[in-house]
Amino acid sequence: MSLRGTSLRGTSLRGPRRALAPLKGSLPNPWRWRLPAKAARPSILLRLAIILVLAALVHLVSILAMPALADRAAFRRLAADHPINELVLLPDTTSASGALPMLDPAFITAVCLYDLSKQPLKIRVPATADYTSVSFYTARGVGFYALSDKAAGRVIELDLMTPTQKAAMPEDEEITAADRLVVTSPSTTGVALVRAFSRDRDMRDMIRHQLEAATCAPSAS
Repeated sequence: MSLRGTSLRGTSLRGPRRALAPLKGSLPNPWRWRLPAKAARPSILLRLAIILVLAALVHLVSILAMPALADRAAFRRLAADHPINELVLLPDTTSASGALPMLDPAFITAVCLYDLSKQPLKIRVPATADYTSVSFYTARGVGFYALSDKAAGRVIELDLMTPTQKAAMPEDEEITAADRLVVTSPSTTGVALVRAFSRDRDMRDMIRHQLEAATCAPSAS
């Protein structure tokens, strides 16, 4: 059989290509991924949820920061009205505007604003009938040490100094917990807070008289 009169046009490869043409647009293109328009924009509920979470975090941070801010403001008020390195009895919280925040009216309070830039301090507080304590705070309101008469005995007596002043103490000096207590302050300035509990209002005058004998003064040695 002769193939001279036969044309090969019917066997062209264009047919399969045309058959695949409708599928070309439906095939995924890995270089042209697009998110749906709805997924690209957060919903109103999601935005509200994010705003509420942020508002709650800001509120929580402000609440946690309030005590520290109040203590800093109290330190500034005390520094403006009271001498440095001297123990001062505060008026009863029931009759005063409140020099310090969150004071218990059942306690009689005395404060000593200290400055250790020149020399250490010697603090001596007699024990009262019920309970007496001495607490130390930095100028930022951070407490770092506390001692009560239950642990110290009849008299709370200690030396307050900076780490540098403590390191400069003579090595041959005999220091024991029984006769001398050294408290190291992390900052040069701060507050020593003395509190004495009064179970009976009739005893307040007597306890205040006892605290008048307390001292907070530069150490002689």
